[in-house]
Amino acid sequence: MFTVWKIKMSDNCNASEIGGHEYRNYIRHDAITDDGLNHFREAYPGEDITKKDLFYYVYGILHSEDYRTRYANNLRKELPRIPRVASAEDFWHFSRAGKELGNMHVDFDKCDMYPSELRFKYPEMAASNPEKFYRVEKMKFAGKRQEPDKTMIIYNEYITISGIPLEAYNYILNGKTAIGWVMDGQRVKTDKASGIRNDPNDWAVETIGNPRYPLDLLLRVINISLETTRIVNSLPPLRLFYADATSRSVP
Repeated sequence: MFTVWKIKMSDNCNASEIGGHEYRNYIRHDAITDDGLNHFREAYPGEDITKKDLFYYVYGILHSEDYRTRYANNLRKELPRIPRVASAEDFWHFSRAGKELGNMHVDFDKCDMYPSELRFKYPEMAASNPEKFYRVEKMKFAGKRQEPDKTMIIYNEYITISGIPLEAYNYILNGKTAIGWVMDGQRVKTDKASGIRNDPNDWAVETIGNPRYPLDLLLRVINISLETTRIVNSLPPLRLFYADATSRSVP
């Protein structure tokens, strides 16, 4: 995981002397080095680029389809190396996109829910017995197993979600759609090795205090998937800074 800061235990030294900020016996260091920042500033003279701008640039460029395609072999074998793009305009486009993506992905629980059509059976149960009404066992797509209808998800015996745009399935994380991760994670299952039972409904009721949390999470991730796809599609082509385009040190 790549973060804006690295957090380490304090050894009673002066945090400010080593470029850190101390808080309750911990020191926060910038994860991006001064050399790394200067490397990018040299490419775009006159631009007021901060380490946070660069962090968001990295997050943005890692979402670029051009980047992932061009360096697919490298990304399978080693940590990603981040090239400088050809112009300051492109740099800021990637940085702004990365910030928008990052804020949305980190604060996913605060994002709007997609306005899908919800079909309720016995809707009065939402008020009289919400824990039963919103309880999820295992979500599934409508249609046949061989030909699933991904525009519709059967949440449980009382709730069906329809009108899901197929574009929402374009957001892939580690080989699976973001929607697929929610459907797999928000289901009742027992670990074969340990026998531990994982029930997302317990988390929703006891920790979140909202029995419909799994449903809300799914609707939010549908919206996040669509917004992520929109932002990724708006990214500029990957045009490299001339020195990086000919350098072997950058993949």
